[in-house]
Amino acid sequence: MKIIVALILAFAVITSASLIGDGLTDLRTGDRYVSVKGVAEREVKADLALWPIRFVATGSTLSEAQEKARKSRDTIIAFLTLHAIEEQSVELQSLGVTDTRANAYQQNAVEQKFIISQTLMVRSTDIDKIRQASQSVSELVDSGVVLSSDYGVSGPTYVFNGLNDIKPAMIAEATASAREAATQFAEDANAELGGLRRANQGVFQILARDQAPGIMEGQQPVKTVRVVSTIQYYLR
Repeated sequence: MKIIVALILAFAVITSASLIGDGLTDLRTGDRYVSVKGVAEREVKADLALWPIRFVATGSTLSEAQEKARKSRDTIIAFLTLHAIEEQSVELQSLGVTDTRANAYQQNAVEQKFIISQTLMVRSTDIDKIRQASQSVSELVDSGVVLSSDYGVSGPTYVFNGLNDIKPAMIAEATASAREAATQFAEDANAELGGLRRANQGVFQILARDQAPGIMEGQQPVKTVRVVSTIQYYLR
């Protein structure tokens, strides 16, 4: 009788050990996963151009400086009209007047001079017209306009506002790219690709199409939109 009981206990221990072993194996298998990155890129064209045209006019009297400023403004408007940019697209962004003798920190006597600085902001969705006009800006200098770049970028800034329209398709592309990489990894590892474990959409970046030192994204009308998604899949 004792022998039979001992055999039963031994069988139970062996069976339990086998079940526990299988359970641990399944647990480790369930924890096996692969983390991959999927990349999607798309070339896009800016849909808005912002072009601040800054200029200055000087005179020994305020009225003289004002007259020169008016002539410069009229010359700029005529230049833009010549390039098929409507005057409605132009607005005065800033105006400043400086009297050189009004400087409280001026130690030496200087000749009185009035300096008028203005910034005209050109806002347009016609990217090609703005780009063409900006390439001919030297015509303004030839006409006597004194341009200034003392307060920031002097050329146009090109903006892309259509990111939300292309996000869904790009996320799908990045996800497909990640799954393709995960499938290849599973095949190389003699495993089977399982379900999704975790996903991170990633951050969308708008980059300059021509990435080189000194080139800024806003200076280029054609840009590259890029997203890198990180996805984890279980392996079976």
